[in-house]
Order: sequence, then structure tokens, then C-alpha cells
Amino acid sequence: MTPLVLLPGMMCDARLFAPQIAALSGNRAVHCAPIGAHDTMQALAAEVLTHAPPRFALAGLSMGGIVAMEVLRQAPDRVAGLALLDTNPKAELDEVRARRVPQMDKVRAGHLDAVMRDEMKPNYLTEGPRRPEILDLCMEMALSLGPEVFLNQSRALAERPDQQEVLRAYIGPALVLCGRDDALCPVARHELMQELIPGSTLRVIENAGHLPTLERPDETNAVLAAWLEKCDG
Repeated sequence: MTPLVLLPGMMCDARLFAPQIAALSGNRAVHCAPIGAHDTMQALAAEVLTHAPPRFALAGLSMGGIVAMEVLRQAPDRVAGLALLDTNPKAELDEVRARRVPQMDKVRAGHLDAVMRDEMKPNYLTEGPRRPEILDLCMEMALSLGPEVFLNQSRALAERPDQQEVLRAYIGPALVLCGRDDALCPVARHELMQELIPGSTLRVIENAGHLPTLERPDETNAVLAAWLEKCDG
């Protein structure tokens, strides 16, 4: 079975993929790689590759998907399959980059909890009965990672390269997945990625926002399992 490497979103850790790790690790090696130790996409991807198996299926959500595209750029022959979840292949818009500056200032001043609570978490999820529980988990993950990771990741996102040409060149099994109600990375962005990647599959998870791995784990697991079968083929 092809090993699976998971890359979490900004200020998230392996708990973002807990349902997927539980469902998919019975018959294959599953590894969630941290992406917070460097402040460029290039360095983050290089570290992932240093610790990854020689060949692996690669799935990333949000910032994790952005790092996954850089991994693909650096080592396309090692990626047996690509899954991009709730992410964005384009470089950062100037207005988004400008918003990061006051956020980073607040975090340097000791207010990571306020930035996560007031400016980031409200954009993550659609309405649903588990929304408070998942938002609490998002805060736990962010506070456990801490301000230095926030600053590194903010800088890496702000200066990230456009990866559309990288996607055009990929010919392996590819899945593009998002929540129907994702406000950060809307469905149209995923339709673009599906058009860019030859033969890729697009799946939109209903009643989910930016974190379908936690909001709709069973549906997300089923789609990922079908994609992994193609990676094993």
C-alpha cells in the first residue's frame, strides 16, 4: 500500500486529520507532517521531503495544500497521488498580504488567542451541531503550536509562489475536494484546480466549510479512500 503523507492547515496539527488517520491507517502507513518550522514554502516543502517515504500519496488541506503543491514542484517523481483540500494554487493577493501585518503585530504582542478567536476561526466552519466543539479544537491546536509557528506560516503564505503551472504538469491520480460552504477557498477555486490537473476528480462536500475533515469526516474519508485506491494501482 502506498504510504500517505498528510499536511495540515495553518495553526493545525494531526488532530485536523484524526478521523482520516483512524479510518485509513489500518492498511497503510499514514504520517502527518508538521509545517511550522520555516517561513518559506520552499523550506517547508523541503523538510517534508526529507522525512517522507521515497514515494507517497500526498494530501494537504488549506496551507497544507499549498505546501503540497510546492512538494510536487520540488519532487514530482516522488508523489504517487495528490489530494488538494480547501486550498488555493494562486499567489497571495496584495490585500490579503496587507491584512497579515496587523495580525502578526498582535501575535508578537502576545495576543495569538484573540487573533484566532476574532479574525480566523469565524471563517472556518459552516453552521452545524459540532461547530462549537470543532472551533474549540482549532483553538487548542493553535495555542499548542504557539506564536512562532503563526509568524512563520504567515510569512510563508504571504510570499508563496503561484503553482498553477505545477498543477498543469501533474499526471498522477489527483483529487480536488472542498466544503460547499468554504468561505476562505470557495468552490470556484477548486473548479479551477480541477481544470488545471489532467484527469483530476472534483468532490464538493455538502454541509461543510473550510474543514470537511472534521465537519464531515465520513464523507471525506470515503472520497479519500477511493482516491488512495487509484494511488495504489
